[in-house]
Amino acid sequence: MSITVEAETWSPHVVINNASWPLYQQLLKVVGEQNLRLTFDEGVLEIMSPLPEHEKVKKVFARLIEMMSLELNIPISSYGSTTFQRKSLQKGLEPDECYYIQHEREMRNRKRIDLKRDPPPDLVLEVDISYHTVDKRRVYAAMGVPELWSYDGGKLECLHLKRGKYESRQTSIAFPLLRVAEMQRFLKMVESADETSVIRAWRDWVRDNLPVQD
Repeated sequence: MSITVEAETWSPHVVINNASWPLYQQLLKVVGEQNLRLTFDEGVLEIMSPLPEHEKVKKVFARLIEMMSLELNIPISSYGSTTFQRKSLQKGLEPDECYYIQHEREMRNRKRIDLKRDPPPDLVLEVDISYHTVDKRRVYAAMGVPELWSYDGGKLECLHLKRGKYESRQTSIAFPLLRVAEMQRFLKMVESADETSVIRAWRDWVRDNLPVQD
């Protein structure tokens, strides 16, 4: 087992190579509710602490999605940064934000999630401002997450899972009338406007452009 540490005073980044699944499970228990993210992919374990910039964009991203679901009357179940893991795949991670939409009804009151029995989230949001050693897309693809929205602070991608790999698309599966260009425009607005104004403008855009679902 080897350990690589790339640390700033505000954002530790630790990579453990040749890590075992039991070590990953032990660290999950130790970390608990601390603001650290653990990503495990076939023996490579990455531990990161999110930057303030990351957390700010992540929260706005989530609020845009949640406001849209409210305005369109689309039921969702929000599971935030729940740890998703599959021992058989030797993979595990916490998304920035995730939602059950197509599977909302069956997951509505689920207190524990077991990917051997339950579906993966229908929609995952990732803000990739910091450098990652582990390719999270590979982990999500192996778990079968059908839709991933990834934002690097400048470019937004909507990715659909096709035959085990992600392909870039311009519209959402979960919200078919949502286009990448519009979501990216509102995410960029956060750089120059307060969050309340951005969310209010998004709400107005949704009301003006997207028909209400029955």
